[in-house]
Amino acid sequence: MRLRPFISSCDFSAIQGWITDERSHALWCANLLHYPLEQKDFEGVLAGIGARFGDCPFVATADDGELVGFFSYSLNLAANEGKLKFVVVNPALRGKGYGKEMLRLAVKYAFGITGARAVLLNVFPENVRAKRCYESVGFREKETVPAAFCFQDEHWARCTMVLENT
Repeated sequence: MRLRPFISSCDFSAIQGWITDERSHALWCANLLHYPLEQKDFEGVLAGIGARFGDCPFVATADDGELVGFFSYSLNLAANEGKLKFVVVNPALRGKGYGKEMLRLAVKYAFGITGARAVLLNVFPENVRAKRCYESVGFREKETVPAAFCFQDEHWARCTMVLENT
């Protein structure tokens, strides 16, 4: 597996097809993006978080070039902490270790290239598979805010997870 910068003209159409229902969409992006996912909105949000926080979007590819996953990464220089956002894996490849491998490469980049002392991410505990995947890579719960997000008649907690460079 390899990481490379996200190229919207090449990569968006694949990612667009990975989120197929409103609940999964909300679990993925906390409705920071419109549903269904549209390229102009996606590019605008990525540009906004890039300008505001320094986020850079990446894709993970299999050795044959097939798109495996997507995430955005930023480094908070003051805290020396990296942050992963919008982490998603191609649903056809979920449960096969691709998410773990992508996260391990993302963390390796964060620690080895950007020099982060820790990497954080947010997950809704209701997204059980994602949370379990993060834990399997070594992320641990740092803080959980109850009822931080509402989706239809559901109230979801927001869990901040951290992996420290030891």
